[in-house]
Amino acid sequence: MGRKATTLLPKHSRLLSGVGENVRLARLRRKLSAQQVADRAGISRTTLQKVESGDPSTALGNLLQVLIVLGLENDFFALAENDPLGRKLQDAGLTVTRKRAPRKTAES
Repeated sequence: MGRKATTLLPKHSRLLSGVGENVRLARLRRKLSAQQVADRAGISRTTLQKVESGDPSTALGNLLQVLIVLGLENDFFALAENDPLGRKLQDAGLTVTRKRAPRKTAES
């Protein structure tokens, strides 16, 4: 049984590609080869290429390992840190609460 392909909207594919490109540029700025980063991250060079191309099937842990090697793990921690919509919903108390249906009585 193979992996199910991840389908993304074009704008989300561009977003992932941009993240991958940023990782690649960070690697190049540090003058590290793809093989060096892959070895230090404990992943294959092919997996690193997938991370750098923004392949949606790449595991999140692989991205984290690469960021650690590049010294950018704090960038990973900052993902979704600023959540204005979530904070507004929290402040407004608009959480979804599910109520159970009343029990049926013997009379029903």
